[in-house]
Amino acid sequence: MREFTEKTVQCPHCGHAIRITLDSSNGSQEFYDDCPACCHAIHLNMMVDEQQDTIELYIDADDEQIF
Repeated sequence: MREFTEKTVQCPHCGHAIRITLDSSNGSQEFYDDCPACCHAIHLNMMVDEQQDTIELYIDADDEQIF
């Protein structure tokens, strides 16, 4: 599996297209990034499946989290 993958995602707040680089070398991760257009926090949840050689990325707005 390639350790670095680039993806284009849309900000859940304003719809701005953002290119991000995903680093799968540490396995599945959950992290936040700020939209460069509207400056709102974007919640990203990356799930790495090494057996299937796939990366699934789930994106939502920070204010949609239920704890």
